[in-house]
Parts: sequence; structure tokens; C-alpha cells
Amino acid sequence: MENKPLSKHDRNLTIVSEVVKRSKTLKIAHQTIEDDVLDGRSITINGQKLVNFGSCSYMGLETDERLKEGAIQAVLKYGSQFASSRAYLSVALYREIEDLLEQIFQAPIILGPTVTLCHQSNIPVLVGDHDAVILDYQVHECVQSAVQLLKLRNIHVETIRHSNMAVLEERIQELGTKYSKIWYMADGVYSMLGDFAPMQQLHYLLNKYEQFNLYIDDAHGMSWAGKNGAGYVKSQLWHHERMFLVTSIAKSFAACGGVMVYPNEQIRDRVRSCGPTMIFSGPIQPPVLGAAIASAKIHLSEEILVRQEALHKRVSFFNQKVKELNLPMIGESVSPVFFIGVGKPDAGYDMVKKIMDQGFYINLSVFPSVAINQTGLRIPVTLHHTLEDIECLLNTIAQELPSVFHQHAINRHLIHRAFKLTTGEKAENENIFQKVLK
Repeated sequence: MENKPLSKHDRNLTIVSEVVKRSKTLKIAHQTIEDDVLDGRSITINGQKLVNFGSCSYMGLETDERLKEGAIQAVLKYGSQFASSRAYLSVALYREIEDLLEQIFQAPIILGPTVTLCHQSNIPVLVGDHDAVILDYQVHECVQSAVQLLKLRNIHVETIRHSNMAVLEERIQELGTKYSKIWYMADGVYSMLGDFAPMQQLHYLLNKYEQFNLYIDDAHGMSWAGKNGAGYVKSQLWHHERMFLVTSIAKSFAACGGVMVYPNEQIRDRVRSCGPTMIFSGPIQPPVLGAAIASAKIHLSEEILVRQEALHKRVSFFNQKVKELNLPMIGESVSPVFFIGVGKPDAGYDMVKKIMDQGFYINLSVFPSVAINQTGLRIPVTLHHTLEDIECLLNTIAQELPSVFHQHAINRHLIHRAFKLTTGEKAENENIFQKVLK
């Protein structure tokens, strides 16, 4: 039988398998830490102690004694698990944490087991059969996966270039003649590059077009920005009757789960009653709920402002050092997520290995997280990091990068072309900075 050429899907699976295989061989991914006790700052892999620049626990709360004690007390009172669907029963801790989260967001909420399961409950209920969905090209995979459920109902779904508001408005106008509601789905803070949804422009479109609805995932914006740590999106647009927000308490919040935030109780109650994963998925277990309650109380205190300011100082220092060292960072981010472009996957593998040899663990962003030639070093900064940690890491990158670029025939022109950089991106981030702090 004649061999048929591989489909695009099969080719992508082959590429991903090779990426994982190589990453495992180089011991830069799919590794298990060997520490008996974690301090948040360092980890041990294959006998080597490394400063960990791979964590999304931006506020450093996962080692806080109050969260640990909250988890312990919850276990002592309610056991290690409560094995019932919330469609039937919820442990009492749920009422307490959801009340606290409603104080943080000042809006009706539902707490779900994960952000992924939140999207799978939310999206099929919110989007009607006569609606249309527009996906940002870089919206997180968990949103894209949930949207696949809509295609089974023959709902119109399309994708546009990343944060292109001119094209979005054109599509709203075009689709508005054919469909009841137009949904745009995006991230508040994008998990790879640390860039932001253009919230001011989205607010303008919400006010201009009554059919337009915004569905936004702010998982990486939670805690480090906004009043009471309500997140980046809330720091830019506190409320709109057609904005639907989902965020995470599994990153900066240092617990586990996803929070769905609604403009009113009627819509909240509809998702709570009809959302598929609200009916059929299991709950968050007592120890995690106990930790979440402790974290929520910190967020509702003045302490969250101190922590936010401390993280912003680290972010500012990171930006300052990148400029001094002239590193090819993709956009100047005021989020705690940074991305230094290297372009080619082989260059990325070499860089991460060299950096690990110097005592730092970082994430390699490579296909399928980014396009093949948009490989880079993804570097989250947390409150566990000292300014010295940041300076030493960036000095190491600056030391190793020239030889790697020379070896792989990479220059800044190729980096700029690969990432399609625009001159307006840096100015946009700088304009956002002070508003994020509020």
C-alpha cells in the first residue's frame, strides 16, 4: 500500500513528540525535583541545586505558614477529601471561600476545580446557538479547547491576529449582520510573552457595539495587580455588563481552582445549574479550600498592597537590567512574566542547558506553546527571588547568548522578524504601568 503523506495534525504530533524527547534527554523538562522540603526559591534536579525561575506563584504565598495552617486545619476538620459532586453537596468551606472571593471581586462568582473546567462549564452555557465567537490567536489553549464544544452545535468560530483591534472591529461589524451576539475571547495577561489584552480599546468596543461580549481569562493577572489582588483585567476595567472574567487561584493565589466572575447573579446561577463540569466534575478538596481561605484573607488585607509593591520593584529591576545588558526581550512587560527571544529551537535548547549549568532553572518556550521560530526563554519572577538572583540570571544570559547566537547564525534582525515586533508595543506597556499599581 502506498504511504500517504502525514496530515498537518500528525505532523504536529510528531514535532511535539520530538520536542519532548529532546527536552527529556537534555534534562530541561519532564523532570522531578528531589527536595524533601521546598522554600520557594530553589529546587534540586539530578543532584544540582538551582534557583527556580520556572514558577508562576508570583506572590510567593505557597510557602506561607498561614496557608499551610489553613490546609492542616481543614484536613483535621473535614478529612483529605469530600467525595461528592457539588450538584449534590458541598463542604462548608466552599461557602466561606466563595463569600471571600465575592468580596475580592465585588461581583457574583463561582469557584470551579480548575480554570480549564471553568471554561468547559462557562462557554457552552454563555454562548447561544445564534452567536459567533472570535478567538485571539494567542488565547490560552484551555479556552480554545472549550470552544471546540461549540463547533458540535455548528456555532461560528474564527480566529484573528493577536490583539488586532482594527480587525476585531471589522469582524464585529460584519458578523453583527448575521449573528445575535459576537464574543471575543482573549487572555488578560498572555502566559508566554507576558503582554496584555488592550483593555481600553476593548472597553471602547463594548460601549460602541451592543452585540459585542468580552470573555477573558486573567489567570496570569491574578493577585499581583488590582484592588485586593483582583487581577490585571479588573485593574483596567472594574465592571461591564457584557464582560465575563475567569481567573486562577492556582498561581499567585497559591491554592487551586478557577474563579468565574459574572456581571449579575442571574447569569451566575444559570451556569451554576447548567454548566457541564458544575454537574459532573468533582470538587476542590478540603485542604486546598483551607489554604485558599487563608490566601483570600491576605488579599483582603493591606498586606496585599505591600506584596504587590515588592513584586513591582522586582519587575522594574528586571526591565532595567535587560536594558543595561541589551538583551532581546520581546516587549517590555510590567507583568512578572518575561520572554527573551532566541528564535530557533536549537538555540533555545543550548541556552537553557547553559543556564542550568550555571545554577538557574528556567522554562524553554518552544512549539507547540509558541511558533517554531518564536522559541524563547520564558522567565517568571516571584517574591521568592532576590534582586541578586535576577541580576545573576540576566548576567548569565548576557554572557552565554552571543556564542549561542553566533553558533546558530542568529541576529537581532532575525529575532525582530520572527516575532513581528511593532514599535507601539513598548509604549503601550509603559502607559499601562501606573494604572496596574492602582
